[in-house]
Amino acid sequence: MSSAASSDQPSDDPALDQIGPALSRLRRRTPASGKDLSRNLVLNVIADAPGEMTVGGLAAEMGVTQPVASRTVAACMDDGLLRRAASQSDGRRTVLELTEHGRTERDRFAAEQRKAFQEITAAWSPEERVKFARLLVRYGTDATTWSRNQATSRE
Repeated sequence: MSSAASSDQPSDDPALDQIGPALSRLRRRTPASGKDLSRNLVLNVIADAPGEMTVGGLAAEMGVTQPVASRTVAACMDDGLLRRAASQSDGRRTVLELTEHGRTERDRFAAEQRKAFQEITAAWSPEERVKFARLLVRYGTDATTWSRNQATSRE
């Protein structure tokens, strides 16, 4: 059976009902303070954006209100992680960019998360570790695409 055919058929495996809770636990177990978790999320959203990112776009990507995103951006700017810049496509718009310090912090967060991943999966084979990492990255990429398609269909 091809993977396309098998993905069209629903599975009754109870593990599928545990995906949401498992993803929530993963996020809560990130080795960082709450402040670092928010900053890491903001830095990743801005760095991974396919184009320019505004506060409104950040709010949409994070699933929060614009005032919440604005406060988070202000805190990141106070910490020297972000800067505001004029949009290259529309000079009236203000976009968000990572500073050099922001890129360094993003790299630090990624290194901490990799270390935690390696410690958590220490009993796994190297093949299992890499396979899971690739599938998780794929899931994140596909989730981003799915989310953007959902937003587009609501407009």
